[in-house]
Amino acid sequence: MQQLLALLKQYGIEPDHTTSLVVIFGIIFLTAIIIHFILHSIVLRTFEKRAQASSHLWLQIITQNKLFHRLAFTLQGVIVNVQALLWLQKGSDAAAITTTCAQLWVMLYALMSFFSLLDVMQGLAHRFAFSSQFPLKGLLQGVKLLSAIVIGIMMISLLIGKSPAILISGLGAMAAVLMLVFKDPILGLVAGIQLSANSMLKMGDWLEMPKYGADGAVIDIGLTTVKVQNWDNTITTIPTYALVSDAFKNWSGMSASGGRRIKRCINIDSTSIRFLSAEEQKKLSQARLLQPYIAERQQEINSWNCEHSTSDSVLNQRRMTNVGTFRVYLTEYLRQHPKIRKDMTLMVRQMAPGAEGLPVEIYAFTNTVVWLEYESIQADIFDHIFAVVDEFGLRIHQAPTGNDVLAIAEGFKVQ
Repeated sequence: MQQLLALLKQYGIEPDHTTSLVVIFGIIFLTAIIIHFILHSIVLRTFEKRAQASSHLWLQIITQNKLFHRLAFTLQGVIVNVQALLWLQKGSDAAAITTTCAQLWVMLYALMSFFSLLDVMQGLAHRFAFSSQFPLKGLLQGVKLLSAIVIGIMMISLLIGKSPAILISGLGAMAAVLMLVFKDPILGLVAGIQLSANSMLKMGDWLEMPKYGADGAVIDIGLTTVKVQNWDNTITTIPTYALVSDAFKNWSGMSASGGRRIKRCINIDSTSIRFLSAEEQKKLSQARLLQPYIAERQQEINSWNCEHSTSDSVLNQRRMTNVGTFRVYLTEYLRQHPKIRKDMTLMVRQMAPGAEGLPVEIYAFTNTVVWLEYESIQADIFDHIFAVVDEFGLRIHQAPTGNDVLAIAEGFKVQ
């Protein structure tokens, strides 16, 4: 200010203190307007045009996140602060207010610039395959939260004129309150690190968590929430820490294997199970899939019967059953099926019989993990099973329907 007063006196002007402040603030304001115009209307606009026309992806990502815009605002605050120190009298109220406002401005836009830098890093990381292995968004949000707390403490200390160390030392008494307020972010940050370290979940995984009604693909892993797009296109939001504290099913292993499991039972009516007659064996031996089995099995049974059987009683002989032959047929059918994996587990097994008959379970893997294709393959297989079961003299167990009850009632009426 003294330099400005001396300069004005050289020109024969005797300004008072108020006039000097008005002139100084006018100079500071005019300089800020000029610098703002140069940076935003000329430099940044030219840079954005070249970035949009450039083939470099990183330039486009930087312009989309307004990194240089916020850096320009930060630079403007630094220039205003320097001007206040040069033109205003040190220790005056005007200098203190101006420098404080300028420093707050610089801190705020420096923080926002740092946020933009993290957004740029996230945008660039998504272009690489390795980023899908880490919950990068949640980790960066945690860094943003910590940096916002630090800058907030520095701004408050600047306003009250105290050292930041004093405020930080006082936070110990507020630790319990802070833990309660920031419980979800803290738990989410720890959970994100655990998910990444243990390779439990990544973007694009098929997640199933019935507790939260989630069954679909992971589309976002944030600091406090994980978003799952269900197969009906609804969005389910799950707390990040719930993925560590609760159980969930990740189907990514199935997708990576290239085969999806078929595991379904058909219930055979137990009263339809019996030995095959000679005529039925002859008829079934005409089936290409059963010819080797029936020939080999019949030879084995005949040899055993000739050696051990002493009478014509069924209890003293070995014979083929319709359900056993049916099980062998299904096994061979699946082995010959072009869309069933032969290098993965394939079997047809009997389960424990119950009130609903004898369960015969199909256990195999398709050669695709695409949902629509998988359902089509499974439906075709069981369509065929239901159609051929009668050829073996078997019946599918089914609870009586209204028509069954009506037929029984009509039978009693006729009698």
